[in-house]
Amino acid sequence: MTIWGYLLLFLSVIVGGGIAFYVQKNNKNILQMVLSFSGAYILGIAVLHLMPFVFEGHNHTVGLWILGGFFVQLLLDQLSSGVEHGHIHVPHNRTASFAIQIMLGLCIHAFLEGMPLGNSESFVSEASDHQHNHQFLLWGIVFHKAPAAFALVLLFLQAKYAKPTVILFLLIFAVMSPLGAFLATLMNLNAALQKGIMAFVIGSFLHIATTILFEIDGSEHHRVPFRRIVAILFGTVAALLTIL
Repeated sequence: MTIWGYLLLFLSVIVGGGIAFYVQKNNKNILQMVLSFSGAYILGIAVLHLMPFVFEGHNHTVGLWILGGFFVQLLLDQLSSGVEHGHIHVPHNRTASFAIQIMLGLCIHAFLEGMPLGNSESFVSEASDHQHNHQFLLWGIVFHKAPAAFALVLLFLQAKYAKPTVILFLLIFAVMSPLGAFLATLMNLNAALQKGIMAFVIGSFLHIATTILFEIDGSEHHRVPFRRIVAILFGTVAALLTIL
């Protein structure tokens, strides 16, 4: 991955989290709109680009990696309290364990997401469009990380953490995906393992995207607000445009 890819991963979190410092704390409409777009987009690229790529060669073990990614993300959600999906659940009593739990879940997820990007150049020799698959994965992570960072900052601000502490948490979160990509480069993983890790991330994407889309408006009415339908359509169209 190029230096610009590392910077893009890092800055997407900084920008997303930075915006949260300047918006009204009780206004979640923007967050829900962005999440709806990103959920539809990452679902689209997972189905249109990443899944066809990892299933090349009829390797059925890839399905196990996808299932593993899906259910590991389910477990990570128990740590992060669903911040990846835009959930902002402020505890009654702020504790150190609360911050550690949130950051642990988010950082493990972000680190694993970055790993398939670390050896993207090794796929170019197999087929010219494989590099494009990694670019779509990169953009999927970017569109997902920005609103997650936004929610993270809002969560900690509403929990009355000091701004310097929140900034430190944001910086830690921002470096995790680039760190995962960098360490994967150093490990020089073989192609089969790289595909497995990408399939694992696809499973994580599927969990995140479907949770965002199927939670709808967070009520028991199960009605999608019109503005969210529009955001979902834009995200879907954006994903479809990538195959042209």
